[in-house]
Amino acid sequence: MLSRKSKYGLKALLALAQEAGRGPVLISELADRDAIPKKFLEAILLELKRHGVVESKKGKGGGYFLRRKPSEITFGQVIRVLDGPLAAVPCVSQMAYMKCTECVDEETCGVRVAMKEVRDATAEILDNTTLDGVNKKLARKRR
Repeated sequence: MLSRKSKYGLKALLALAQEAGRGPVLISELADRDAIPKKFLEAILLELKRHGVVESKKGKGGGYFLRRKPSEITFGQVIRVLDGPLAAVPCVSQMAYMKCTECVDEETCGVRVAMKEVRDATAEILDNTTLDGVNKKLARKRR
């Protein structure tokens, strides 16, 4: 299940993507826009900043903005930054592989085979879903 942290992070990034090229956006504006607790959003944006997804500007006219184009930031990247690996079990994770302690033979483990397919399908979708793409879909729905 998607954590609240990732959900809020994605919502804030979608808002920043809509404002791309117009300058920084205040945390308070982002928080109000999607009913996100401000302190929680501050922590999320700091983590995204440490991973090079967003940048901030201090002072008058300051706030947060995307470090890259909205078409270059995927849901998969953001979720991995905020929640860690996409895999439901550690033995199929590409980022944090770990052998399951109860597993006798990974190659013939049915759970591993099925969960690898789930991980691959999930990664395929999330790694090809960009902020720009989602905002374009939303704009079409609003028309």
